[in-house]
Amino acid sequence: MPEAPEVQNVLQYLEEELKGSQIERVKVTHPKLAANLPVEQFESRLAGQRFRGFHRLGKYLVFELDNLDLVSHLRMEGKFQIYPSPKDVDDLDEKEAKHIHAQFLLQDGRVLCYRDTRKFGRMYVYDRPENWKDLPVLVGVGKDALDPDLNAEELLEMTRKRKAPIKSVLLDQSVIAGIGNIYADEILFESRISPFSVTSHLSKKDWQAIIDATHRILSSSIVAGGTTIRSFSYGKNHAGSYQDHLMVHGKEGDCALCDTPIVHTRVGQRSTWYCPSCQKEK
Repeated sequence: MPEAPEVQNVLQYLEEELKGSQIERVKVTHPKLAANLPVEQFESRLAGQRFRGFHRLGKYLVFELDNLDLVSHLRMEGKFQIYPSPKDVDDLDEKEAKHIHAQFLLQDGRVLCYRDTRKFGRMYVYDRPENWKDLPVLVGVGKDALDPDLNAEELLEMTRKRKAPIKSVLLDQSVIAGIGNIYADEILFESRISPFSVTSHLSKKDWQAIIDATHRILSSSIVAGGTTIRSFSYGKNHAGSYQDHLMVHGKEGDCALCDTPIVHTRVGQRSTWYCPSCQKEK
């Protein structure tokens, strides 16, 4: 699943390509994609709207239109691709075409396509609130992992009764938004905290270490275009390269810092890699 750095790269690409562009018409072929409206209403409300603003909260993309907000969650395999014309979409082979579940025909002739092999992605259309962060689908989503207002005192208080392992809590989007499995492993390795540590045992200093590691790792990954391990790409098949900088996630062999064998296990049913020597259990 794309995490904050991957979604940020998608957002930057779409902003460069779409800002100011007008939607002429929309065609949705997978009804569940339109999560909060009937397909016909979803399509009709977007017709004539222009892309004005671009935002991200965690793994959610938010597009400000003229008087509406369009929200997209890519889930496991969602991708946005832009084609020069409808003919280019029509010329796709059957294997590719069957995974395109929404087409946004733009006034300039281009087509913004949403492709999703797993069909898990969802889109929402809302009347614009005063603040886009108040959109109904975002209620309950925590502060973004790169939010400068994220602070150790607040996280300590929020989780002081949580008995779950810290790895599981970092994946809870209501606590911090945008961290997924890959970056949780990397953040905990840099913080020198075992993924099995009981969250309520963490100190303010531990949370500050997590915040610092989060900001550094996610910022570096954004610069690298994100992490591509299996299938993440965007635009014209752009892919990330941060996988070349991972320290523990998906690694076999010895820790690069202390030569202790890296352990591959499961935490909360999620594959987890860590160094039992470098990362201490709290």
